Amino acid sequence: MPIITLPDGNSLNFPKKVTGLEVAEKISKSLAKQAMIISIDGELKDLDSLIEKNCSIKIFTSKNAEGLETIRHDTAHILAMAVQELFPGTQVTIGPVIENGFYYDFARKEAFTEEDLKKIEEKMKEIVDRDEKTKREVWGRDEAIKHFKNKGEIYKAELIESIPKGEEVSIYFHGKWHDLCRGPHLSSTGKIGKFFKLTKVSGAYWRGDSNNEMLQRIYGTSWASQKDLDTHLKRIEEAEKRDHRKLGKEMDLFHFREESPGSVFWHEKGWALFQKLINYMRARQDAAGYKEVNTPEVLDRLLWEKSGHWEKYGENMYTSQTPDEKIFAIKPMNCPGHIQVFNQGLKSYRDLPLRITEFGKVHRYEPSGALHGLLRVRAFTQDDAHIFCSEEQITSECLNVTNLILDIYKDLGFENVILKYADRPEIRVGDDKVWDKAEASLLEAVKASKLEYSINKGEGAFYGPKVEFVLRDAIGRDWQCGTLQVDLNLPGRLDASYVDRDGTKKVPVMLHRALFGSLERFIGILIEHYAGKFPFWISPLQTVVIPISEDFEDYAIKVSNKIKKTGISSIVDLKNHNLNYKIRDHSLAKIPLLLICGKKEVDSNSVTIRRLDSNKQENMELNLFLKKFSALNKASSN
Repeated sequence: MPIITLPDGNSLNFPKKVTGLEVAEKISKSLAKQAMIISIDGELKDLDSLIEKNCSIKIFTSKNAEGLETIRHDTAHILAMAVQELFPGTQVTIGPVIENGFYYDFARKEAFTEEDLKKIEEKMKEIVDRDEKTKREVWGRDEAIKHFKNKGEIYKAELIESIPKGEEVSIYFHGKWHDLCRGPHLSSTGKIGKFFKLTKVSGAYWRGDSNNEMLQRIYGTSWASQKDLDTHLKRIEEAEKRDHRKLGKEMDLFHFREESPGSVFWHEKGWALFQKLINYMRARQDAAGYKEVNTPEVLDRLLWEKSGHWEKYGENMYTSQTPDEKIFAIKPMNCPGHIQVFNQGLKSYRDLPLRITEFGKVHRYEPSGALHGLLRVRAFTQDDAHIFCSEEQITSECLNVTNLILDIYKDLGFENVILKYADRPEIRVGDDKVWDKAEASLLEAVKASKLEYSINKGEGAFYGPKVEFVLRDAIGRDWQCGTLQVDLNLPGRLDASYVDRDGTKKVPVMLHRALFGSLERFIGILIEHYAGKFPFWISPLQTVVIPISEDFEDYAIKVSNKIKKTGISSIVDLKNHNLNYKIRDHSLAKIPLLLICGKKEVDSNSVTIRRLDSNKQENMELNLFLKKFSALNKASSN
């Protein structure tokens, strides 16, 4: 006679074993209709799972993240099912849920076309209409391997062979079609709905290894309603218009080359934007008591082994062996170097908190297929800082960092920020008692911030718990940028210490802190957030002065020089093109202000202003222009 405890603390008694669906029906008929999956003592299960003993359950609908993820998981199965019905002989491999959708990898000689995607979508809708029942079976491992090999599904058989002996092999059927899957799934294909769209096809190596066969990956998105799907598709369309790679080319900011994959070739305007962000950050950090340093990019392997990074990141580090057979690594992060700075000279409790910052260039190997413009690179600059403090200072320093981060994001146009708190991962360094202390301190600071936060179990750094700062951009996408991590392990590993009030030596706490994270990635996000139309104060080129003919070039040069003296960037366009061409060209490059100069402007010592995205023109006396726009040439908090 199981007693079922519900999330609100109430309980239901049943005379015999019961399914999740029956529990939902007991609560309400409408809930039963909307129910998708359940959790039993925290473990996600199908609705028809039997409950035989006392437990806590939760019922999920499409309004829950778990329910929506299940819809996407089922849609991935329906995609594979449709492909095999349309294209017999195609092998299925893996098909996971990803952010906002799913994909499935297929082994097929012929390439999928756009026309094929349309056919597959129609077949998927037909399968939904058939409302095929879903059921789960548990097979023996050897039986499953033999079955899929006999079907010609060699990839699926290989996956099962990698399952440890003794573990159950879970097989899900949708009608007669079936797949290896741990679930959970909806009760039938009709429950999925038709609010899905296949978005693209790309190549993908089997198991992500470039030494393996190339497969075809079909991506799709799936939602709980047509409205949600339409909103997402509009967002994708808008995101394509805002793609920083496209805008970076139009605005002449940067480019990439095969000679150095994953490394940015910054152009003059792109580098100006980069330096503006650094100078802004430098001023904010200086006011907050940070001390800027610079540490070597190449360090001995022994240091990375001692810090624990070699074991964790070794395969992603660039290394070099010198003639004397020493192995050096290009730094993938700045923290060991900062501890070396801290270790120079005797430190006491009076020196704490000591806030060390660096705009440090780091290198990390990323597979070529993962590289994505500025958003995923191999060489990048971190706005890195490490705060050395006592245990008593952890909470206040974490709050200071949080407030600084939020204020900076606000200046840059991001006011919708959420926090994600992540605790100890499975693979980590340090004693569990130390982790207990670090996690409690950081969570206390998170709660003290009074901001919305979520908990990511097991997603902390290998040396300590962390908080991620997630920004929401202008079209509703979330970007994880800043991080704050409490580290009670690394300082001790690298022999950092300070003399406390009582004269004893103590190991400092180290807070790892990044605001932008990677400047390259943050600039990519910034470009897409503003669609290239930056606020005036961070625009890489703020004004272009355009004389309407050669007769007014001297005046245009004089105007541009006066503008530059105020700290506003300016150039004069003396190219041999007509005025309309120049306006179109600079508008495409997203220049905020075009200043037209002709006889009227010379006679009145003025400029005619044409703002980006406006056909209206405004004449303004030059000194008034300089005064007005000089005041706008700074962040709101400056």
